[in-house]
Amino acid sequence: MNICCLDMEGVLVPEIWIAFSEASGIPELRRTTRDEPDYDKLMRWRLGILREHGLGLREIQDVIATIDPLPGAKEFLDELRSISQVIILSDTFEEFAKPLMAKLGWPTIFCNSLVVGDDGMVEDFRMRCPESKLTTVRGLQSIGFDTIATGDSFNDLAMIRASKAGFLFRSTEQIMADNPDLPAFEEFDDLLAAFKSAM
Repeated sequence: MNICCLDMEGVLVPEIWIAFSEASGIPELRRTTRDEPDYDKLMRWRLGILREHGLGLREIQDVIATIDPLPGAKEFLDELRSISQVIILSDTFEEFAKPLMAKLGWPTIFCNSLVVGDDGMVEDFRMRCPESKLTTVRGLQSIGFDTIATGDSFNDLAMIRASKAGFLFRSTEQIMADNPDLPAFEEFDDLLAAFKSAM
């Protein structure tokens, strides 16, 4: 039995931190997991910038409310869900994901959580488990599922490689060059066809 595992940002929705960078006028926040392989390092750096500028959860959520899924993403997800179980595996946070899941028709998402102070400032973050995407894929495999995975960033490579089949989607030139054996797609129709072929 197959289960499809999808990254969220860059695959189904635009990058939240890039949108927030543009809205806040803080160019440093454009850095994402496409640029930095160490997620813990990236998040601690982001939290430092938020504190420096006095920006909290509400300011980020206000920007997220304006973000729509990528063109064609909901249709792709709806069709994939009609033929397979699908889980979105994301390193984002529950406090960020909810309005985006509403716009995508409430798919299942496994993600992380933020620690927010009484003043609304983001104090810390809690990862669901170590190496959450890879750990989840291996957990699904341990209970009888074959996984098929896609993502665009460094933090997706482990789950893609651990799966029965895996694909890069709208990734960077560097990641594609470093992983020439992984099929890479730019359009949802081609990605859907790849999933169907792998089932």
